[in-house]
Amino acid sequence: ATTLIAGSLIPDGDTVLKLKDNATYISHHRGITHSLPFTILWPILITFFIFVIFSQTNPLHVWLWAQLAVFLHVFVDIFNSYGTQALRPITNKWIQLSVINTFDPIIFIILSTGVLLWILGIHPYIVFFPIILILIGYYIVRFKMQAAIRKQALQKIEQSHTPVKVFVAPTIKFHVWRVAIQTDKHDYVGVSKWKNVDFTDKVKRQSMTPDSILWKVKGNKDIYTFLNFSSIYRWQTTPLDDGTTEIRLMDLRYLNKGRYSFVAIAHLTLENEIDHSYIGWVFSEDKLQRKLFS
Repeated sequence: ATTLIAGSLIPDGDTVLKLKDNATYISHHRGITHSLPFTILWPILITFFIFVIFSQTNPLHVWLWAQLAVFLHVFVDIFNSYGTQALRPITNKWIQLSVINTFDPIIFIILSTGVLLWILGIHPYIVFFPIILILIGYYIVRFKMQAAIRKQALQKIEQSHTPVKVFVAPTIKFHVWRVAIQTDKHDYVGVSKWKNVDFTDKVKRQSMTPDSILWKVKGNKDIYTFLNFSSIYRWQTTPLDDGTTEIRLMDLRYLNKGRYSFVAIAHLTLENEIDHSYIGWVFSEDKLQRKLFS
């Protein structure tokens, strides 16, 4: 049990980077710690430390369970919208299949039932073999739902617009999905409930060109991190009373109750210097402003 718990938690050890700042954490979370070399290294380290403490244990047995736990952790992360760099160093591309929410109540109930039956004395093979088949079927259903929603969403945008990026991702509710489409002219953002797509936000697209104000701040740590992390976003500018200009980037994947919760902000002075900047998940404007000026 200790081996399984350690193996399932250790890839997320990079969470400690939050202590430094959000940009560092976001840049590295689920990156190198979920890469191919570390998927092999973590089980070896776990086996070594357990063997040092409990020398009577079978190293091969411990390593196999640790390897299984680490592999399953990284593998499962591929299916949510955050994704991982699981194929690093072969490629640094983020793999994000976006069919399973970070926490899926249905999967949680299925696995919890299996563990309970195991504790009650039923042989694990009898318990978990059917569960594996059920989960495979569930994942297939989710892929089919995503494809159907994607098809309907593309039919709802103006046909004169050429899709550039399409994002369809689950929420904690089985029947509700987040939808974002970036075209050559507009960004469309909305939700799908029971496969009925409703776009609640449509904005003319702004591109980042050398003569745009966004180009002036793209080297800032927070803005740079956002641009590398977000696969689909839009940005806007707002002149402030003190003469500075606020550049706000919003990740279209995270529209929550009419608000984009994952943002990056920079305040650019008249001298083209960045006064304040911030990146992170924030769910109210007041809290965002406090973090920006803290």
